Amino acid sequence: MRAFLQRWLPSPTTASGAERLRAATGALAGLLITAVLSHFVLSSSSATIFMVAPVGASAVLLFALPASPLAQPWSAIGGNVVSGLVGAACVRWFGDSLPLPLLCGVAAGAAIAAMFALRCLHPPGGAVALTTVIGGPAVHAAGFEFALLTVLVNTSLLVGMAIIYNNLTGRRYPHTQQAAHPNPHGTKDAVPTVRLGFKPEDLDAVLKQHDQVLDISRDDLESLFMKTEQRAYQRRFGIINCEDIMSRDIVSAEFATELEEAWQLMRRHHVAALPVLNRARRVIGIVTQTDFLDHGGLDSYGDIRRQLQRFLRKSGVTHTEKAEVVGQIMTHHPTTARLDTPIVDLVPLMADSGFHHIPVVDAEQRFAGIITQSDLVAALYESRFAEAAA
Repeated sequence: MRAFLQRWLPSPTTASGAERLRAATGALAGLLITAVLSHFVLSSSSATIFMVAPVGASAVLLFALPASPLAQPWSAIGGNVVSGLVGAACVRWFGDSLPLPLLCGVAAGAAIAAMFALRCLHPPGGAVALTTVIGGPAVHAAGFEFALLTVLVNTSLLVGMAIIYNNLTGRRYPHTQQAAHPNPHGTKDAVPTVRLGFKPEDLDAVLKQHDQVLDISRDDLESLFMKTEQRAYQRRFGIINCEDIMSRDIVSAEFATELEEAWQLMRRHHVAALPVLNRARRVIGIVTQTDFLDHGGLDSYGDIRRQLQRFLRKSGVTHTEKAEVVGQIMTHHPTTARLDTPIVDLVPLMADSGFHHIPVVDAEQRFAGIITQSDLVAALYESRFAEAAA
């Protein structure tokens, strides 16, 4: 009996206690502010109801599952309002001719069909359609105004709160579909990690074959598969961390390092990038040869040597629009790795995103070294070579 009952229970949630508290607090704040503002806005209108129960279900999706396709702004607002309109239409057209149980089913079914057609599937929409049927004389008297006024105001305010709260607490919302593996070089070639392993077309074919609505966005699903592949690689070949392969004796620059000095350092040491550090040895930026080319106007034809010399030479005046020091052309807040970051985590960054150098920091966020694409290729080669020799 126990095994039978366990089959009906959902799997344990993987959300941390902090995430659960974040979602619950967001729903509390969102519904509270929505109720207060809705009462204020609708009290001066003809609406006799200022809050509808289905927005409580919407709050669960918007604050606990902000990445769900069913929780996006158009899904929430469109789904609730369209369902309300469908429910009101069913009451007006069939209210006197159908038994109430059948009318409830017709309204909910028609609302789901409408949401599918308009690409705004939102589970609480079914509750909105049902509310318009069993809501009583006040809801029936409001008719379409119930959806176009009360439901619209409630859902719009709640979505507005979800946008503010989720982004303030580190959750991307609206969770728009991200471009699948954009090529940083602007060419038609697929990025390196897609040339091996499963491809986006494979995922699309499987999703079509699955033929069910999934409560996860396609890009999140693909990201999960990629990270699962990385974990499997770690288990198979062992974990090599950044501190195992990084270069430690690094030539660096400061914010006030003059451009000519920085350029000469890169040329003298045959490096293509300099980490920019503050006095506490924390990474505040990175300057690369590309930064010199971009800011020096060297992306066009002409006397490149003369242009570069003019860019590197000090202007000799105190006020000028010309960049004078590294801090004016560097990339601020560059992507960094920790000493204990597995190197397989760097593969998508260096292979797909176009990073050639990634600074490594310690537990106190102080600069510890740097990893280049050459370091990464050598480490991956050695791991495969060791496997073949075993």
